[in-house]
Amino acid sequence: MNRGDIYWVDLEPTKGSEIRKKRPCVLVGATPINKARKTVVVVPLSTAAKIHPPITIGVKCLQQKVAAICDQIRTVDKSRLTNQADVLSEKDLKALDEGLRSTLCL
Repeated sequence: MNRGDIYWVDLEPTKGSEIRKKRPCVLVGATPINKARKTVVVVPLSTAAKIHPPITIGVKCLQQKVAAICDQIRTVDKSRLTNQADVLSEKDLKALDEGLRSTLCL
């Protein structure tokens, strides 16, 4: 479970405006923490969302352009993860990092 790996994650149950359903999500936590803890920090991906940096960043997943939804970052238990879907490229991971820095004022 490395930083930048993309896993299918079951985000249900949700409330209000939280992004829903089972979808690919990027692991954004540090790799040693991902391996040591029972939870991981993820950013959900969407094919429906429009690209509007810094909140939504365009990245490639499963051979298509998708949006990483930076303002929907969350911590999930590893039991919500199913199979690995893909790995984010270094270029896309850097763009996602910039989006997270802007969204979280880091």
